[in-house]
Amino acid sequence: MTLAAFVAIYLVHLAAAISPGPAVLLAARTGLREGFARGSWLAVGIGLGACAWAVAALFGLAVLFRVAPALLTVLKFAGAAYLIYLAYKMWRHAPEPLDDRLPEETSARGPLGLVWQGIATQLANPKPAVFFGTIFLTFVPPHAPAWAYGVILAIIFINDAGWNVIVARIFSLERTRRGYLALKTTIDRIFGGLLALLGLKLALT
Repeated sequence: MTLAAFVAIYLVHLAAAISPGPAVLLAARTGLREGFARGSWLAVGIGLGACAWAVAALFGLAVLFRVAPALLTVLKFAGAAYLIYLAYKMWRHAPEPLDDRLPEETSARGPLGLVWQGIATQLANPKPAVFFGTIFLTFVPPHAPAWAYGVILAIIFINDAGWNVIVARIFSLERTRRGYLALKTTIDRIFGGLLALLGLKLALT
């Protein structure tokens, strides 16, 4: 593979990574409510989840969905249900005052739990499956050497994890936090509403 091919993959995937979606939304909320460090662990999971979709695409994801289209439908509705569940939790707890101490359920979730949440969020969203199963594969030569796949996966992880680390950092800043505290209920319900809309859009398209 040429350097130009790697640059093309980097730019195309970066555009997909920074587009608003459930992963970016949760990275922002985690950075805002739980701090930069915990938001960064979530971002690591988001990057790993993107790599999982990429590996699936490289090993025939698009072919599988063509052979068994019902599988994509099941995946789509399961992902929509997961996103709507997260939205419900955000909306329900929106009026509760923000305590500097994390809720027991949240504080018990260590770095590994945050990584798994990031992975689950990515896997619950078929949007990356469509991207990796179509656009992404057009940039990968059919007989690329094994080492090239490692470089491609590294690019995907850096793009997705790196962007969401930046998002978590921006939303963890004290100025951002002060604005959030002033409008906590409204902001939490906006986050929850957006996540629910993303889930509904996923289920209906």
